[in-house]
Amino acid sequence: MTQRYQVLLAYDGFAYHGWQKQINGLSVQEVIEKAFEKIHKQKTSITASGRTDAGVHATGQVFHFDADGKISEYGYEQALNTILPKDIRVLKVKKVSAEFHARFSAREKRYDYVLTRKKNDPFSYRYKTKVRDNIDVDVMRKASRIFLGKHDFTSFTHAKIPENKPRVKEIRNIVITEEGQDIRVRFEADGFLRYQVRMMSAVLIRAGEGKLTEKQIQAMLDARDKEAVRFNAPSEGLYLVKVTYDPEFAISDDSET
Repeated sequence: MTQRYQVLLAYDGFAYHGWQKQINGLSVQEVIEKAFEKIHKQKTSITASGRTDAGVHATGQVFHFDADGKISEYGYEQALNTILPKDIRVLKVKKVSAEFHARFSAREKRYDYVLTRKKNDPFSYRYKTKVRDNIDVDVMRKASRIFLGKHDFTSFTHAKIPENKPRVKEIRNIVITEEGQDIRVRFEADGFLRYQVRMMSAVLIRAGEGKLTEKQIQAMLDARDKEAVRFNAPSEGLYLVKVTYDPEFAISDDSET
């Protein structure tokens, strides 16, 4: 009998060309599926909540796979973390019903974009985006309110959008906090278009640097045109932090409790 498993995953995206398998570089998905091939002695497909781009990190990615049910959740955790490289870690494995789908069952996603004012920090360049010392966080907070609620975010993606894919997303919360010399921008929504978080972050950075006004940002959003926004923040500052599901499919790292 086929059993579906839900997996909570964290990874450092620096060395990978994103989540999704591709011919021009090593992906997180490819590395994990090769690990499963060693465990199952056959190919195993995995399906994630969504793909992350090259260099983007995750502390709360979720994927699912199907197997014969002979290996326990803990058995998979141990086996995968033994085989996988240290920059990809399985945090939790959970048996779920076949109704669960990592992508289509998702109710909300949280991405964080991390900025830093630190200069010449050799430990930041892979994980944070450098900004000016005088960036105005209050201006960023005010500008971020433009994105709240339901909007057509066509202007905030460079990707080709199929005609049947919705462009309207609901941004439920944006919180901008200062942590020492770092600035964290937290985005929570029912979903995001490709590049949307990085492009919104880039616009907020420019607002904080005095290069864009709220009126200009509003005009970009209202344009609903992929040519309206030409900014895209670097990938290294972006983290997929959490994917939220209905209570029966909720999953968390045991170390957090």
